[in-house]
Amino acid sequence: MAEFEDQDELLSNEETSDELYERFTIKVDKGQEPLRIDKFLVARIENATRNKVQKSIDSGLVLVNNKQVSSNYKIKPTDEIIVYSNKEVQGEEIVPENIPLNIFYEDDDIMIINKPAGLVVHPGSGNYNGTLINGVAYYLQQKNKDITEETLPRFGLVHRIDKNTSGLMVLAKTEIAVSSLAKQFFDHTVKRHYIALVWGDLEQDEGTIVAHVGRHQRFRKLFDAYPEGDYGKDAITHFKVLERFGYVTLVQCSLETGRTHQIRVHMQHIGHPLFNDDTYGGDRIVKGTVFTKYKQFVDNCFALCPRHALHAKTLGFVHPTSKEEVFFNSDLADDMQAVIEKWRRYVRKEPNN
Repeated sequence: MAEFEDQDELLSNEETSDELYERFTIKVDKGQEPLRIDKFLVARIENATRNKVQKSIDSGLVLVNNKQVSSNYKIKPTDEIIVYSNKEVQGEEIVPENIPLNIFYEDDDIMIINKPAGLVVHPGSGNYNGTLINGVAYYLQQKNKDITEETLPRFGLVHRIDKNTSGLMVLAKTEIAVSSLAKQFFDHTVKRHYIALVWGDLEQDEGTIVAHVGRHQRFRKLFDAYPEGDYGKDAITHFKVLERFGYVTLVQCSLETGRTHQIRVHMQHIGHPLFNDDTYGGDRIVKGTVFTKYKQFVDNCFALCPRHALHAKTLGFVHPTSKEEVFFNSDLADDMQAVIEKWRRYVRKEPNN
């Protein structure tokens, strides 16, 4: 019998990661008869079809002993099979919609999109249309009239960012690009820097937060940090202070892992929730005075940046085709830039605060 690692997590459809591809390992036991790998995987992966398995193998999403193989490869005893699998629930059909996209870069293999705050990345419960992926579908259809709703590539999404987070994300345009990017995200080699405005004055100029992130055990729509034990998934966030404003601090966060709400949960965990994060306690005065004038100033800041202050600023990875390192750097979203400037003026006690 094959041994599975994390299969229950893979097939549970729990959204516990912003990285939409995960991998699991099958260790072939010593008594296994020679068998084509596609037949072997179909028999052992729930809801798998021969066609889907063969496509995954052809795309390099299946490795045997860390090497790519063909569908007719015959497994041998003690082989170690690694399968990269899309864990996203396949729901409604993607309907192309004319939604403006800020395409930061594009070539035959990838698209880099600078996502505005407020735009949901992909259809899901309560958001069946009006998403970034609906806009991408329309954009691709306009470029290639041969693409129909039935043939729209759904495999392009390898990670996501929250609805109210702005900034850079990459989409794959080919299955080879999916394979390459999925592996890089899983192996944590993708370089991602976020800029966040957080409540309070951090004691250290830089540091690392290590705490598992998982579903809140009482409120299932939320996530929480679990520094002790194995509940949730391992998560590591590195932070560095960029600028201090006394009551709030501008920080750069670098992700070593990509769990859902990771930065927001980790910063709340250390007592510095993101500014105006209405999910994790940042939409109230966490640090400051009791004076009415200060409260009015903070309310004005909330109105200026009416979402949690988090921007995915940079994105770096190895290009799927050229194999060269590529790096993309975006400007802060206008609302975040405006609220940062407002805090700068406030601490300098300049007029027109």
